[in-house]
Amino acid sequence: MAEAKAVKKQSGLFIATGRRKSSIARVRMQSGKGVIKVNGREIGEYLQRDTLLLVALQPLEKVGAMGKYDITITVDGGGIAGQAGAICHGIARALVKANETYKAELKAAGFLTRDPRMKERKKYGLKKARKAPQFSKR
Repeated sequence: MAEAKAVKKQSGLFIATGRRKSSIARVRMQSGKGVIKVNGREIGEYLQRDTLLLVALQPLEKVGAMGKYDITITVDGGGIAGQAGAICHGIARALVKANETYKAELKAAGFLTRDPRMKERKKYGLKKARKAPQFSKR
């Protein structure tokens, strides 16, 4: 197992996982021309809102690595905003694997911390997590 990891490090392929809400992004990064694909499509085509695109690419801009790496991402689960957050987390973790000097800058910006906020579970007797049926006195 240790030999397999050493081979991947020598080949310049860095694999990381990012999570947000119920979304999981698997990021494969290697040095290249800056092509970023999400589920087989260009990232701008997949994340159509500019704010989501900005969120997903923040770690690359923070360390100045925009255009240095080819990134292939497989993301599933959750909604489009959660997926953008998962992509951000995964890219940040892959950047740290690629270059350890990025860690302090990315950690200070909060990109390496997994956002723990999840949807609260539904309770019995209620309509949603906290919404109760209307009270009727009579």
